[in-house]
Amino acid sequence: MLSNLTRLISDKCTIFNQPCLLCGDCRADRGFCQDCRRQLPALPSAQCARCAEPLPVSGLCGQCQRRPPAFDALYAPYLFDYPLAALIHAFKYGKQLQMGAALGGLLADFALPFSPKYHFVIPVPLAKERLAERGFNQSHELAKAFAATMASRLSAEVCWRKYNTPPQASLGRVERRKNLRHAFGVNCRCDGLSIAIVDDVATSGATLSALAEILKKQGAKRVDGWVLARAFSPKT
Repeated sequence: MLSNLTRLISDKCTIFNQPCLLCGDCRADRGFCQDCRRQLPALPSAQCARCAEPLPVSGLCGQCQRRPPAFDALYAPYLFDYPLAALIHAFKYGKQLQMGAALGGLLADFALPFSPKYHFVIPVPLAKERLAERGFNQSHELAKAFAATMASRLSAEVCWRKYNTPPQASLGRVERRKNLRHAFGVNCRCDGLSIAIVDDVATSGATLSALAEILKKQGAKRVDGWVLARAFSPKT
């Protein structure tokens, strides 16, 4: 826990010395000036109570009624839309590692009022090939600020990715589930534990559900997903 807090303090110092990621204003607070922070696309309050899919009215979406995901709830502050989508893309694929603390801070700021209590915060693991290609795990960078803010233990060792699956972006809902079948492994029993999984973007929720399923098979009592942005789910 102390190491998590030390990292958070270090990240804050770095953020305060950076201009706004969107407009370059030097009056940025934790990576964003107030005007640009207000421009970020907030997730509508009307959403699915299980998977956070935007809905006309709050409740359970049809997909969660027919086939509930393995996670207990999904939380997201923003929609995957302009200008946040461009920032996430630059962070994830443009090797802009320095953006991780600011983006992670957005997720942590959103989570703080909820005051959830977790035994572990787990970033969605990358396959070795993808990690070598990208140079870092974007989910791990986001999870740092989240875990420190929640005073929870960050662990990248609980879960691992068995093999490099094809990218999810071009797949439909059914293909996404098949793509992730048996993709993850868990290194220890999780009996009675409450666990948060952190990722950058959720679309169908298939990745979070696949990881939550195997954690629950190892005894986890509750598994929630926390993502920076929620994209609209594919229909097929």
